[in-house]
Amino acid sequence: MLSLKHFFSLIGLLFLQVFILNNIHFLGHINPYVYIAFVFFFPLNKNRFPFLILCFLLGLGIDFFSDSGGVHAASILVIAYLRVFFIKTYFKKLPADFPFFKLETEQFGKVLGYITTLTLIHHFIFFFLANFSFKNSLLVITNAMFSALFTLILILLGSYIFIRKL
Repeated sequence: MLSLKHFFSLIGLLFLQVFILNNIHFLGHINPYVYIAFVFFFPLNKNRFPFLILCFLLGLGIDFFSDSGGVHAASILVIAYLRVFFIKTYFKKLPADFPFFKLETEQFGKVLGYITTLTLIHHFIFFFLANFSFKNSLLVITNAMFSALFTLILILLGSYIFIRKL
């Protein structure tokens, strides 16, 4: 069930990404994609379908405003689907632990590894789909790496400011 807090974070991240962060082109092409933080901090449930729909709608909203043809929706949907696998891998959680799992209470090293892995997956998928060519492989890799680094810095700073427990 979508709480009011999560609804406002979804809308806030959408507008933050569309109206502010999409206008940052650091060194000409490096861009932060902080909207993926919605995937990291959304609570775990047994029924993932509503969460996947919300992530798809968030990506679709960013695609709509950015005129990017669905690459945001596709890339956020992939990491939203893979999230449970990486929570089981990094944090050794079982489905019985999901209702009690909070990223804020986990060790920083594990959280950093989890967020870094999903951010890199998102960015590689995003830039590959945006370029859709193997000719630009080096460009895809450099854009993904530098944008992921920029995104990670902003997500960690934002979580420190707003959550203060990571």
